Amino acid sequence: MKQVEIIVKKNVPCTMRDGTVLYADVYRPNSTGQFPVLLTRLPYSKDLPLYSHRYLDTHRLVENGFVVIIQDVRGRFKSEGEFQPFSQEANDGYDTVEWAASLSYSSGKVGMFGLSYYGYTQLLAAEKKPPHLVAIFPAMTLNDQRNGTVYRNGAFALGLFETWTLESILPDLLKRKFEKSVDMTSAVRKLADSLNNIEDWYSYAPINDWPPLKVLEEDNFFFEHLKHPIEDESYWQDSSIADKYDRLQLPAYHMGGWYDCFIGPTLENYVEMNKVNDQSSNKQKLIVGPWGHGHFSSIQGERSFGVHASGEWMNLEEDMTNLHIRWFDHWLKGVSNGIEKEPPVKIFVMGINEWRNEMEWPLERTEYTSYYLHSMGKANTKTGDGCLRKGMQAEDTADSYIYDPKKPVPTKGGATLFSGPLTMGPYDQSVIEKRNDVLVYTSDPLQEALEVTGPVKVKLFASTDAVDTDFTAKLVDESPDGTAIILTEGIVNAKYRNGNQAEKELRGEIVEYEINLWATSNVFLPGHRILLEVSSSSFPQYAPNPNTGKSMIESSETKTARQTIYHSQEFPSHILLPIIPTRKNS
Repeated sequence: MKQVEIIVKKNVPCTMRDGTVLYADVYRPNSTGQFPVLLTRLPYSKDLPLYSHRYLDTHRLVENGFVVIIQDVRGRFKSEGEFQPFSQEANDGYDTVEWAASLSYSSGKVGMFGLSYYGYTQLLAAEKKPPHLVAIFPAMTLNDQRNGTVYRNGAFALGLFETWTLESILPDLLKRKFEKSVDMTSAVRKLADSLNNIEDWYSYAPINDWPPLKVLEEDNFFFEHLKHPIEDESYWQDSSIADKYDRLQLPAYHMGGWYDCFIGPTLENYVEMNKVNDQSSNKQKLIVGPWGHGHFSSIQGERSFGVHASGEWMNLEEDMTNLHIRWFDHWLKGVSNGIEKEPPVKIFVMGINEWRNEMEWPLERTEYTSYYLHSMGKANTKTGDGCLRKGMQAEDTADSYIYDPKKPVPTKGGATLFSGPLTMGPYDQSVIEKRNDVLVYTSDPLQEALEVTGPVKVKLFASTDAVDTDFTAKLVDESPDGTAIILTEGIVNAKYRNGNQAEKELRGEIVEYEINLWATSNVFLPGHRILLEVSSSSFPQYAPNPNTGKSMIESSETKTARQTIYHSQEFPSHILLPIIPTRKNS
C-alpha cells in the first residue's frame, strides 16, 4: 500500500435540528476526490485515544480510502447540550449521518462503527433510517437499558451502572458544572475518594441517595433513571430498539464476546435483524470471541485461549481493523472481496479453543437437552449431594438455604463490567461453592467430550418465605482437579419473573422461574463435569434483593429469606443445554 498523508481537522461543528452544535474530529486522506465516511459517536471524548480509537487503527481506515469522523455526543466534552444517555442519540445520529454525507470530500455513503455505548449510537441512528447510512458494525452493545445495562430480568445491575456513571461519565459532568469555579478542586477530590473506595460504596443503600453522585449537588440521569420503574414503558421506550427491529433493514456486522456484559443483547440484535433482512443477501453477520467487554486479549481471566483468539490475530488470519475494512469496502465501495460469501457466523469454541464458521445462530443441529436437578436435600456446597442427570427421579428431597442480603454471594468473573482489576472473564468458582447459601448440582465425569453452544436457560421451581426475592443460576465447567470455571450466568427477580410488569407479592407458593443465562460455546472435555450453581445473589454485579418487597434503590431495610428449590416429577427443575452432536467424518 502506498503511503497516504492524513489531514486531521479538530472540532468540526455539526448543527443538530434544534440548533445544538456537536463537535467532531475528522481524519481524511490528503488527496482529491470523495470518500465514504466511517462515523462513530461516543460520550468518552473524541480526544482520548483509549476510547476514540479503541480496538481499531483509525489511521489504517483512512489509508484504505475512508474518511473517519469521531464525534462527542450531545452534552459531552466539546459538544453542546445536556447529556441524557441514549435518549437523544437517535435524532442526533440521523442528523450527523446526513451532515457527514453532505461534506465536500464525502462520497455520500456513510458507515458507522463502535463498541458499547457507541455501538448503540449506530443502532439508534439506523432505526431513524437516515438515507445515507449504508452499513454498520455494532460491537458489544445493547438493545434496551432494562436488558443488562440498568436492570437484568428485574434485578438492578448495580456494579455496571454505578461504575459506568462514576468512572466514565461523572468527570466531564463535574468539569462542565465547576470549570471556572473554586469548587472544582473540592469536587475532583470527592470524586477521587469515591473511586478509591468504590467497593465500599457498592454496599450503600438506598441507592437513590448514593453519596458519590451527590457531589454534583443536583439530580442527574442516574437518579432520574432510578425514579422510573421497569414497567414505565413511556420512559424506557425512547432508548430501546427491542420492538423496532423491523426498521433496522441495513447491513450490520455484530461483534460479541462470551464474557461480555452485553452478549445476550448482541445475539438478540443479530437474530432479530436477520429476520427482517433478506438472508440471501448476507447482510447480517456475527462474530463472537472468548472476550470480555472491550477486552480482546487471548488471555481472559484465569484462562489463555491461544494467540489465535486475540482480536489482533483472529484465527491467525486478520485483525479487527482489517475485518472492518473488508466489511465497509464491500458495502460502501462495492468491492467484491468475498466477505458477502463467507458464512454469516463465526464463533470461538472454548474448551477446544477453536474458531468455527456456522451458517446460522442458534445452530440448527442443536439438540436441546434437559439436565435435571437431584439431591436428597443436601446440595448446599460442593461437597453436598446435588447432582445433574438427564432423567427425572421419582423420589427427591427439596433443597433449601438461607439468603441474607447483608452477606451476598460475591461476584467472581463472568460477563461483568464493574470496577476492580480483572473482574470479568473465566474465573474459578470453587471458593464460592463452599458457601452454605450456594446449591451445587454436578454431573458425573464425562466419558466423551460434550459441546454446549447456544442459548442456555434454567427452569427453577422454588418457594420463599419472603414477599419478593431473587434467584441466580450459573453454568460452570469443572475440571478433574476441581477447578470450576464460570461459563455464563443469569438472574431473575421474582417480582418481574414474567417480564416488565410487576407481579403480586409472593405468599410462600411454589413458582416456576425461567432464568436466562444468555449463551456460551464450550466443549466439556473428557473427565470434566457440568456444574450448575443456584443461589440468590451475585454482588456487586447485582444489587442484593432485600426480600421486603422493596429494592435497595429505595430502601436500606433487609430481612433474611429461606429459599427452597424443588426437583421432582411434579416440579422438574432443570437446566436446558444446547448440545451440539459430534460431526462424523464422511
